[in-house]
Amino acid sequence: MSVGLYHFITLSAILFSMGIFAVLTRKNAIQVLMGIELILNSANINFVAFARYGNFGYNGQIVALFVIILAAAEAAIALAIVLNIYKHFNTVNVDEIDRLKE
Repeated sequence: MSVGLYHFITLSAILFSMGIFAVLTRKNAIQVLMGIELILNSANINFVAFARYGNFGYNGQIVALFVIILAAAEAAIALAIVLNIYKHFNTVNVDEIDRLKE
């Protein structure tokens, strides 16, 4: 049995579903960010799989590399925002942060 495109698409769909579930159901901002990372990783799997099985050359790997760089920058900025929110509100629950300025 060899691993084909269908296996990669199935794995990507599972990761994407788990990421959407995490973003929609979690109240903790860190867990929401982890869900966004799952969504980005599922897109990376699709880029690389279609580049491999579609004979598109290295275009999929290059796009996946840019997505990884984007995810690293997003994680750094988002964690800085979460730490600032925790400093001001003493919580990282998304539901409890409803005021911008007091």
